[in-house]
Amino acid sequence: MSKKSQKSEQLSHFLGPRYWPTWLAFGVIWLAAQLPFSAQMAMGRALGLISFRFAKERRRICETNIALCFPELTEQEQARLVKETFISNGIGVMEVGLAWCRSPKSFQQRVDVTGLAALQKASAQGKGVLLVCAHFTTLEFAGSLLSLFHPMDVTYRPHKNPLFETLMFRSRQRLYGAVIERGDVRQALRSLKQGHTVWYAPDQDYGRRHSVFVNFFGVKAATITATSRFASFNDSAVVFFSHYRNEDNSGYHLHFSEPLQNYPCGDEEQDAQRINDIIETAIRKHPEQYLWLHKRFKTQEQGLSPYKNL
Repeated sequence: MSKKSQKSEQLSHFLGPRYWPTWLAFGVIWLAAQLPFSAQMAMGRALGLISFRFAKERRRICETNIALCFPELTEQEQARLVKETFISNGIGVMEVGLAWCRSPKSFQQRVDVTGLAALQKASAQGKGVLLVCAHFTTLEFAGSLLSLFHPMDVTYRPHKNPLFETLMFRSRQRLYGAVIERGDVRQALRSLKQGHTVWYAPDQDYGRRHSVFVNFFGVKAATITATSRFASFNDSAVVFFSHYRNEDNSGYHLHFSEPLQNYPCGDEEQDAQRINDIIETAIRKHPEQYLWLHKRFKTQEQGLSPYKNL
């Protein structure tokens, strides 16, 4: 039996008391997802403000990242961006519920899409498309909305809670083709070989192994080299996918770039730097919507982590 079918049939294994809190949490997520859209946005904003007040460690991580990446901002401007980031994250939590518990067709009228023809043209070449994106707070919901316009396979990081992992897998399974664990490189390459579009986010710190140190907002960051290796495997096109929430929280904008030219170029550092530059440009359009709560600079080429004393 495949891993995919195994995960699809395991819910009956999670009926014991140790899983009741997870069931309760998922039940709350499902109920919240049935509320009117405006109410969900308001709840998300409130959730973000609460986490800003009480999630002190994450707030310090966010403050560190903002200070490193936006030194040109005043202290007051940095503090405002940190608060706006938490609000965006709170809304993002509500959007996860929408992605997992509602049909994306319910929100089709809230989506504006540009550049879709570029993605479709690249896909028509039959060599697969590596759809590169970044960890914006809209990530989960944007993927759900994208499924309305173009089929794709997705990569993800497994969760330690086995019930949450199964619920997450099943929720994504109904939207996408293959749902591929991040470490299953063979399956990702197989998808590209079959001409599929593979959604891939390379912008987090995955450690020193298979990484090079290149600039991200002017700061050296461990950046994985798998992006160029995936692209070169089947000569697949690389398209950058950016997604934003409207400033008034009324809807979403999905955008696809033209396929990258001369990528990969054969130099891992140059390729990694190019992807980081593209991601940085996308983030600067709406910096509050990026996941600054992640320890992006945890792995250092030399010296201590900037989060050492947090």
